[in-house]
Amino acid sequence: MKTPAVQPRKKSTPASNARINDPERTKEDILEIATHAFARDGLTGSRINDIGGLTAASKRMIYYYFENKEGLYRAVLERCYADIRSREEAIGVEDLPPEEALAQLVRLKFTYHMEHPEFVRLVMVENIHQGEHMRYLKEARTRGLFALQQLTRILQRGADSGVFRKDVRPIDVHTSISALCFYNVSNRWTVAHLLEHDMGDVTHAASRREAVVDEILRLCRLKV
Repeated sequence: MKTPAVQPRKKSTPASNARINDPERTKEDILEIATHAFARDGLTGSRINDIGGLTAASKRMIYYYFENKEGLYRAVLERCYADIRSREEAIGVEDLPPEEALAQLVRLKFTYHMEHPEFVRLVMVENIHQGEHMRYLKEARTRGLFALQQLTRILQRGADSGVFRKDVRPIDVHTSISALCFYNVSNRWTVAHLLEHDMGDVTHAASRREAVVDEILRLCRLKV
């Protein structure tokens, strides 16, 4: 087997130099590449040298901004959780009727997981590490509590208006939503090989999303 030829380093261009001279853009470039590296190879399998070589930033710049690989990994986690939470905060469900508000929230979460499989993989990686790094993510915790409070308000409005059960616990609904949205991505390939069914297929995903919405609504609706 022939050894692949070493590709010559590309010469810097005005555009790449502009990125290097823009600290925020440089950090964003590093985080974007690192997100996919950690999602693909995990924390243990990823190497700073590889991440540095794929960005306009050098290894030295990664250490300057993030101190070490663990610091970079935590920044990636913080960024990912901030992204999904910001979408939840901006969805505007407070002005919708309770059932519609809950349905829209579930659709948002399901679609986000499908469109950002790297987020699902990063959550899986962090659970392999038993949540060791989550305690450093103060903003993620704050945003997570906001998401739970947002859901609590929807359920309370539904209970007050007589459409939702009063005994349903917000944390139970939250974990059920997360589990159902998560599974479509986390188990896509095993299901594809074992059952010859691709959960990533666009047509299937659309129908599955509505099935998840119905299941969550049935969980919360007042039984008559």
